[in-house]
Parts: sequence; structure tokens; C-alpha cells
Amino acid sequence: MPRIAFLLVIILLQPGLAAAQQPASPAPAADDPFVWLEDVEGARSMEWVNAKTAATVADLSASTLYQPLYDRLKQILDSKDKIAYPEIIGNSLYNFWKDAEHERGIWRRTTWASYGTANPTWETVIDLDSLSKADGVTWSWSGADCFEPEFRRCMVALSRGGSDATELREFDLTTKTFVANGFKTPEAKTGTTWVDDSTLLVGTDFGPGTMTTSGYARIVKLWKRGTPLSAATTVYEATPDHVGAFAFNTNDGARRYLVIVDRTDFYHGILYLYDQHKTVKIDVPTDADLNLVQGQLVVYVRDPWTVAGKTWATGSLIAMPVTDFLAGKRAFQLVLQPGPRETINNVSTTRDYLLLNILNSVRGELRRYRFQNGRWSFDKVPAPDLGTVGVAATSAYTNRFFFTFTNFIQPTTLYATTEDGSVAEVKRMPAMFDATGLVVEQQEATSKDGTKIPYFIVHARDFKRDGNNPTLLGAYGGFEIANTPSYSTHTGAAWLERGGTYVLANIRGGGEFGPQWHRAGLKENRQRIYDDFAAVSQKLIADGITSPRRLGIRGGSNGGLLMGVALTQHPELYNAVLIQNPLLDMKRYNHLLAGASWMAEYGNPDKPEEWAYISRYSPYQNLKPGTKYPTVMFTTTTRDDRVHPGHARKMAAKMESMGLPFYYFENTEGGHGAGVTNAQVAKELALTYVYLWRQLGVEPKPTP
Repeated sequence: MPRIAFLLVIILLQPGLAAAQQPASPAPAADDPFVWLEDVEGARSMEWVNAKTAATVADLSASTLYQPLYDRLKQILDSKDKIAYPEIIGNSLYNFWKDAEHERGIWRRTTWASYGTANPTWETVIDLDSLSKADGVTWSWSGADCFEPEFRRCMVALSRGGSDATELREFDLTTKTFVANGFKTPEAKTGTTWVDDSTLLVGTDFGPGTMTTSGYARIVKLWKRGTPLSAATTVYEATPDHVGAFAFNTNDGARRYLVIVDRTDFYHGILYLYDQHKTVKIDVPTDADLNLVQGQLVVYVRDPWTVAGKTWATGSLIAMPVTDFLAGKRAFQLVLQPGPRETINNVSTTRDYLLLNILNSVRGELRRYRFQNGRWSFDKVPAPDLGTVGVAATSAYTNRFFFTFTNFIQPTTLYATTEDGSVAEVKRMPAMFDATGLVVEQQEATSKDGTKIPYFIVHARDFKRDGNNPTLLGAYGGFEIANTPSYSTHTGAAWLERGGTYVLANIRGGGEFGPQWHRAGLKENRQRIYDDFAAVSQKLIADGITSPRRLGIRGGSNGGLLMGVALTQHPELYNAVLIQNPLLDMKRYNHLLAGASWMAEYGNPDKPEEWAYISRYSPYQNLKPGTKYPTVMFTTTTRDDRVHPGHARKMAAKMESMGLPFYYFENTEGGHGAGVTNAQVAKELALTYVYLWRQLGVEPKPTP
């Protein structure tokens, strides 16, 4: 799923806002007795949350498995042998790092030469533990945007307790201090980009009427140094029913461009170049992705695009000189048209190269393209096979870049390339779990409509197909996000190493086979995604891999919705259902936090014709009394300002009213995740694996 980094961060990773800033909701339905749990930090809500969480912790932590799992997972999270993934900023390499001594983490830097040694010398730039103590705020790191090419001043984003809402402060990399009287924004869902060293483009909550119904900024303003934010002048304004307006910058290696995007919905946006106080529309399809390299405008085509008398097919990557394009010409050249089982999973750039992460039958490779002598040519970057290749760090000022290789049982390895294109291994994560005797298979199930659905199985070489293997099945199925093999240290240490079998399903809705694979499950076709997941579950049972008694499922966010649907549509298939940070009430999802921004994926439940198909799968509405459900576990966080914690709360409360057993765990920190500190993450992980083993395996009884 090629997405330009700015859009991925803005739309996928930060689609929320603080609970206090959420869009106004309509009056709740009179027939929803649990709507009071949507009051995120209300006394009544938190009393319920604390009681259910305490009961879950007391029960699951009493297991003799809990402490060994917690200690092991905490040790892995704190390990100093982890890969310190670099970020290229100027002539230095930066890294954000957490361990036992740095609970909230440090932002640090080193030189290229030092990074290549066995023990790099790191210089701390920002210590979040010290900053949190000084400010009296539990800060979480949300990144930094540095002005280039000087790379001296940065806008540092600090998140309170891991939420998506951030406070932005100007920081000086030379003095390692926050700039006195520098740029600073109050806590909100805010985005900025540098115009020059004294000017920003900023989108934030400027006051009443300045946010969209999705909870994003709809106005982009020009903000001059030394003036208050209230004095910033409007550059662009989107309508309230759009997702939002965002500013960013991109660089083709020779020139830096300022761009404003008006996201009309999750998948469509109108792009404008901003220059000298003017905006010029970039006339490409609104669902296309753009990149710039070597003066070339590179376009990823999602819908067939006819331009200058030629039609470019879905999934094709085309390019032409950006100066010619802005002059009105449309003489595109083909860079790549993927084959029937291929897709371009990601696009990134260096100074001179276009880096394409290709999936071929959900197996990754990395290609390096260059425009020379009027045509595009490529070479394949040397990397291992049968796994996932990912670009870790690039810069528009060098052809050196970092990439990783990973699969289910091989520890992640970081590689670096040189200016001449040679590749060297930089760091290999040590084995974090014992993979001896584990094998990986790729198989297919046939969905209800005949579509072949691939899935990976990780299991012991000598396991028996007797239906007695504790099996954990995961999937996501949405937003054109591909689920690919990866080395999960907690799945390995807490599940595989203890004899569990793990399965990853590549169902529709994801990006494993390009835009068509995703769009096959949009809106009124959503049931296909859930049928795919059921088909994989049924195939595992039919093949004797597992049985309903031994089959558990796990998913978060959109994957949490998937788990909720699996629970309500096929409770007979599972004995454990782990639902994390989920959407579940699809009647009200578009009125909770950033939910309105996802209507292009799910549909609008306020329209009767769209609620007609949403209502058939919405888990909250389809939980039925008198049905035998497996014991479910819900996890979420109070600070999740992306997917409202009310989804998990209300579903659990409804189950409670029906006399159905469940576990419920809500962390007070963590945003749209499991926690901020390693201790918080390890606790939630340990609790969830105790739950899974209790439901699916043979759990030792707690000592009396």
C-alpha cells in the first residue's frame, strides 16, 4: 500500500484528538443503556473501568504463568540488544530509545561512523523522563520535524500519556534546548511544516468552528516567528465535512516543495503546491499517491487513469518531469506495472533512487529504480528471501539508506547501503525466543465466494494434525494495510516457544494484492472480509491443525472490529477472542472521536441505506442473549483518542448484562496501543497471554 509518509502519519497513525476535543455527538439512541460509558473520564465510567480492570488483573495475575511471562517480556522490551533503528537527520543518525533506565525514553544521536561499530557512542538530546519530572506531565514521544537543509531547529511533538493530541515545541539541536520564546502550540491535534527558519504552516484547533467533523484541523495558517498563534493568517480552508487540511513538505533531492492536502475523505485528497503565498492545484487523481525524486513526479495509480490519450491501469507506477507537469504536459512513462500476484507495498526515495517495496504472493523484495538517459531502470537490492523487506530510513540528501529483513522465526536484521549501492549488515537482533524446530508454511483457504485466501502457519515441525494444537489466529483486513511476516518477540516468547501454533491470515480489505484486494471489502462488501476470516478458521479446523476448543483469535483497532464480528457471527469456532482497542458500535462510530474519517471504509450509519448493511455485522448490535459465546478479553486505554474506549466498554457492559463472562483491561496510558512504558506494555502482554493459555492450553493452577 504505497502511502506518502506524511499521509500515513496524519491519516493512519494519528487520526484522533483528545477526548475533550472530540466532535459534538448527536443525542444517543434511547435504546442504548450503556452510552454513559462514552464519558471517557467521568466518575461513573471510571468507577466501572477500574472495577473491571482490577478484577481482571486479580484473576489473571494469580496464574503461575503470569510472573514468568511478565519478567520475560519486560526483559525483552528492556533489552539493550534491540536494534536502535536510525533516523537520518542532517549528518547525524538519531534514535528514540527506551529501556529499564529510561522508562519514557531518550532521543539521542550518533555519527555514521560510530553507528557502524559494535557499541555506538550515543549523545542524549532529549530525556523524556527528566522532562516529564520537570513538567509534572507523563510525556510520550511523538516525533520531531526538523527544518532542512540546516537541520538545526525542530518542532518536537510531545504527547500526554500516549494520546494522539500533542503539544509542539521548537527545539534547537545545536544547544539541545527548547527555544526560548520559540514556536509552541497548545495541546491539540496539530500538524506543522517549515516554510523557512522563521515561518511555519500550521493546522490546529484555532477555536470554535476550525475543526472538521472528523476532529482534524480544517484550516492551514501561515505563522511568523515572534507573533502569537492567533495572528497567523489563513492560507487554506477545507469544509467541515472533509477529513481535514494538512500541510507538509517534500524534496526531490534538488528542490524542496510545500504542499497542502485537502482530504475530502480517507482515500481521496486534493493536492496543492504552496509557493509565494499562492496555492496551485496538482491535477492528478484524488486517490493517487505522489513521490518526487530526481526532478520526477511519480504517481501511483489506484483507479484506471486516462490522460493524454493513454489509460494507466490500476496499480501502475508512472512518472514524468515535475517541471513539465506543472507546465501542463502529461507525457508520463511507465515505471512499473505489477504482475497478477504482485503489488507495490510501499514507495520511498533517496537523493537519486526510487525504492519500491514489492510483495509477490505476500513475500517481499526491494527494488531500486533510477531515471537515467530518458528511461527508468532498476536493480534488486540484495536481501534474504521468504520474508518481509522494509525501508527503515532514507534522506533526500544522500543515496545511503537503511532497510530491514524479517520473518516469523528469523530475528530482524538491519542493513545499510552505501553511496555506490553496496549492502552490508549493520545489526542483527539476537534470538529473543527459541525457534528450534519451528517451520513456516503458506497455505490457502477458499472463501464463501470462491476467492483464494492465503495464510501463514508457524508451528513445530513434529506437531500432529489431531486438532489439539493451541492455535492463535490473527488478521487485520482493512485500509489497504498488508499483513506480512515479522519477527514478533512477544508472540515468539509467550506463545510459539511454549508450544503454540500461530497463523496470520491475508484476508481481503488489506493491501496484500493491491488496491483491488482492499476495495473488494469496502462498505457494502464488508461481509467478504469476515467470510474470508471464517474460511481460514474453518480450514484450520478441517485440516486438523486445531479445533474450536483450541482456536483463539486476536486483533486490534480495525482488527478488533474483525474479532467482534467473528465472535458474534461464528462463536462456535473459537474458545478465545482477544479484542484490542476496537471499533464495535458501528451505529455511533462516526460520532466518536475520529470515526467520521473512516466512513469511506465502512460507510455512513446515519444513512438508512448504508446502516442496512452495516447493521448486519456491527458487533454491539448483534450480540444476542441466549447465545453461547466464548469468554472474551477486551483491552483498551483511557488515553486512546483515536478509537474511542467506549466501544470496548459498552460491549463488555452489554455482555455483563447478559450474564456472559469476559475479561476487561484498560490502561490509563498508551493512546491507541498497550502502554507508554515497557512495564505497562509487559503487564498487558502478560495478562493477555495468560488469558490465551487459560482458554486454549493447559494452564498450571495457581498455588493456594
